[in-house]
Amino acid sequence: MKTRIKTLIMLLVMHSSAGSAVAAEPAVQRVISAGGSISEWLVAVGGEAHLVGVDTTSLHPARLQDLPSVGYQRQLAAEGVLTLQPQLLIGSAEMGPPPVLEQLRGAGVHIEIVPVDANLHAVQQTVRRIGQVLQREQQAEHLLDDFQQAMTLQQQKLKQLQSAAPRVLLVFSAGHGNPLTAGGNTVGDWLIKQAGGENLARHQGFKALSDESVLALNPQIIIVADRHNKGLKALSDVLSSTPAMQHTDAFKNQRIIAIDPTILVGGLGPRMPEQVAQLIEVFHPQLHTVAEHTVAKK
Repeated sequence: MKTRIKTLIMLLVMHSSAGSAVAAEPAVQRVISAGGSISEWLVAVGGEAHLVGVDTTSLHPARLQDLPSVGYQRQLAAEGVLTLQPQLLIGSAEMGPPPVLEQLRGAGVHIEIVPVDANLHAVQQTVRRIGQVLQREQQAEHLLDDFQQAMTLQQQKLKQLQSAAPRVLLVFSAGHGNPLTAGGNTVGDWLIKQAGGENLARHQGFKALSDESVLALNPQIIIVADRHNKGLKALSDVLSSTPAMQHTDAFKNQRIIAIDPTILVGGLGPRMPEQVAQLIEVFHPQLHTVAEHTVAKK
């Protein structure tokens, strides 16, 4: 009787172990990432070695540009993707077109869609899913903890302020005509608000503003992001395409700044806390006085 019981227990244990092995998600070895922030999180979680290709918005870190390109995330070609023999293609809802995604699924490529909305919940979902498919759940949780702690620290700084939020415009120059301004439901809008600014662009998404609109809004601070140029060249180009900016308070007080445009592509990436900290320094120079006064009191 005892022997039969032992045998039954052994069979149950073996069955349980087999079930766990089936339920466990297999490790993914070959990945294509379509989306700037998604690619950044893949690298940050330690999965860069699995990347066999990226889309054209995956520009940071710069070494990703050495990988084979599968084109723009909205205009993927099945042949180009399949040539790289990926097990997984990961991107956002912007990825497509849908017939190509269906063709890739039919060819055995797993398609993973993750959110890239400009909020912390989307960041958590995306990073945790990347951690799961790469079997790096612990690294993903550490990244999320660091991200949240850094953002909390910046918000604590802002609580020291009693002054009004500066009026801000974020313009995105594509190289032709009037630059686009970042309105609601964009990473730019999130960035401005997290740094304690007021976004003067009330529309949703991106929209070109006329010279008259820029003058009427009269921003105190203008942030410039340019796909083609950086730093002083980006500032020069946007001022030449929109001369009205030279009559704003931002220009008169020399509060026009350039940021890396890759940080605005495809959701909130791991560099966001650092970028928010830099903008807080620009938006609220009086924080230095508050900090010095606090140290002096101690």
